[in-house]
Amino acid sequence: MMIKRVWLLGFLFTLILPACPTLAAPSDPMDEQDRHYAGRGISMLMDGDMDGAVQIFQQIEQRDPDSPVGFLLEADATWWHIYYVSANLIDPDVFDVANMEATPYDSHFTDLHNVAIRKAEVRIHNQQELARNYLYEGYAYGLRARMEGLHDRDMATARAGKKMHAALLKAVALDPSLVDADLGIGIYNYFVDTLPGIIKFLSMFIMLPGGNRAEGLKQLQLCAEKGELGRPEAKFYLAKDYSRPSERQFEKSQKLFSELQQEFPRNPLWPMLVGSLNFRLGKPQKGEAIYRQVYQQTQDGNSPVEKAVHHAASEALGRLHPGQKFP
Repeated sequence: MMIKRVWLLGFLFTLILPACPTLAAPSDPMDEQDRHYAGRGISMLMDGDMDGAVQIFQQIEQRDPDSPVGFLLEADATWWHIYYVSANLIDPDVFDVANMEATPYDSHFTDLHNVAIRKAEVRIHNQQELARNYLYEGYAYGLRARMEGLHDRDMATARAGKKMHAALLKAVALDPSLVDADLGIGIYNYFVDTLPGIIKFLSMFIMLPGGNRAEGLKQLQLCAEKGELGRPEAKFYLAKDYSRPSERQFEKSQKLFSELQQEFPRNPLWPMLVGSLNFRLGKPQKGEAIYRQVYQQTQDGNSPVEKAVHHAASEALGRLHPGQKFP
C-alpha cells in the first residue's frame, strides 16, 4: 500500500518537454513577469513560509487574472499544506498522506485547480503561448493526480495522470527548451517503470504509456541542477527516489536533502529527513541527535510547518524511546 501511494504521487508537477519553437506564439511579457515573481514565492514555500508564498501567488493572480500561473502555484502551496498536516514526515522514501480521508484544505485545492484548468484551456483555444499553456494544463492535471494519490484514490489518480500525459506530449511538440519539463517527465518515467505490477493493472483500464527508470532519474537530476521554477522540487523528488528500497543510494539522498537544508535553512523538514537517513546509513546516534535538535527548535513554533515537523520529531523520538513522552 505504501509503495502504491508513492507511485500515485509520482504524477506531481507536470512541467513538460516541448519542441518546434517556430510553431509557438510570441512570448507573453506578463507571463514572463509572473514566472520571475513566482520564483520568489517558490523559494519561500520551500523555506517553510507557506503564508508568504501564498501571498505572492495571490498577487500574481491579481496582477494577471487571465493567467493560470498564480492559481497553479497556489494549488501547489495548498498541496504542501495538506502534506504537512497529514503526511509521514519521518521516513524519507514515503509520501503517505492517506492517514486522513480528507483535510480542511481539499476543497480550496479543488477550486484553484479548476480555475487553473479553465484559464489554460482558454489560452490554448486562443492560440496564446501554446507550449506554456499546454504545460500549465498538464501541470494542473498532474496536481490533481497528485492530490487524488494523497487520498489513495487509484482510478481517479490514473485518469488525471492520463490527461496530464496527453497535455505534456502536446507541449513537448512545441518547445524543447524548458528544463522544468524534466520534473514531471522524470517523475512519470521513474515511477511507471519501477512499479510494474500497479502499472499493468491500471493499464487494463486506461492504457498508461510506459516509463524508463534510468531516464527518469537523469531527467530529475537535470531539473534539480538547471530548472527554473521546478529545481527545488525536482531535488526533493530525486532525494526521495534515491532513498527508496529499490535504489538504496542513501548517501546521494542525504546529500540532496542537505543541499535543500543549506538553501532553505528555515524549513525544519530538511534536517528531519537528513536525520532519518543517518539511521539508514548506520549512524543512529547522529540521527537521534538531529531529531532532538529539530524537536527543540520547533517546540515553540507557530507556523503549520513548524507544528507539523515538531509532531513528526516527537513521533520519531517516541519510536526510539517507547513509553517516554515527547509532547
